[in-house]
Amino acid sequence: MARLSLTLAAGNVDRVRPIIDGRVQPEGIDLNYIPLDAEEAFWRMTQFQDFDASEMSGTAYIIERSRPAPRFIGIPVFTSRAFRHDAIYVHADSGIMRPEDLRGRRVGLPEYNLTACVWMRGMLRHEYGVLPTEIQWRVGGQEQPGRKERAEVKLPADLDVQPIPPDQTLNAMLERGEIDALMAPRIPRPFAEGSPRIRRLFADPWSVEEDYYRRTHIFPIMHLIVLRQEFYAAHPWTAQSLYKAFVQAKAICQREMYDATSLRVALPWILREIERDRAVMGTHDVWPYGLEASRPTLEAMVQYHVEQGLIPEALPLESLFTPATLDEFRI
Repeated sequence: MARLSLTLAAGNVDRVRPIIDGRVQPEGIDLNYIPLDAEEAFWRMTQFQDFDASEMSGTAYIIERSRPAPRFIGIPVFTSRAFRHDAIYVHADSGIMRPEDLRGRRVGLPEYNLTACVWMRGMLRHEYGVLPTEIQWRVGGQEQPGRKERAEVKLPADLDVQPIPPDQTLNAMLERGEIDALMAPRIPRPFAEGSPRIRRLFADPWSVEEDYYRRTHIFPIMHLIVLRQEFYAAHPWTAQSLYKAFVQAKAICQREMYDATSLRVALPWILREIERDRAVMGTHDVWPYGLEASRPTLEAMVQYHVEQGLIPEALPLESLFTPATLDEFRI
């Protein structure tokens, strides 16, 4: 019997590499995996529906699912997750020492709707009492001028969100002190190059992130895998095939990474880091897929989108994913 052809675009990361190199093959599927930068994959999917399935921004997807006729349906495979306390940068002379000091300040964002920025605003609100309405948001390209929002949404009227000049970048404005802070998932180039004019808000963000996880059990989700709704309607079984393949690929990745005989990552103390992560999270699977394993994270994610005016009302978590991927077959 012929296998169904399916084109999927997503990043080339360790947890999916066994699918890319063919060690894991989705059941019944002849997979054409196109390794793309994640931002290009979900840009092309949201703008042109170029693929049968793709990696997608969490915020773009939640906004899409809040609309009357969503074009995509997700499977609970979270290809990108990241704590974001380490992604808030401030000008060295700004006087900003605590999250509460961001009130009334000019804070740059690559996009207001960027998933990482949704998480950071939610964290500022729920951990430190700093509301989005208390900050002057300045939006634009981080490395290159002219960046625009990818997911159009009408923001609340009481927000101060303005574009930066079209010939400027957030990195340069932060280094010159023309904005006080920057919230962005990409490390600012001047900071990476050792500029003394930029520092992180949290001097030891990793300890703060560990404490945050212990208290909340939230491991922020950035991206997930989605199918075009029309493709899924015609071939609903493909969702479970893809889900199982991604689960298998992640298991191979985790097993190979924790191997003292042949370090797969060029870091001398990677085993220590893995064991530390497992101790903090209380599990060997520190990168969970599936709804139930990520319920606290997904609940917070939807809540933050409602609070920030990105969607009109909360979505049931079960409505975000195909029914077949909400439970797993067990013998």
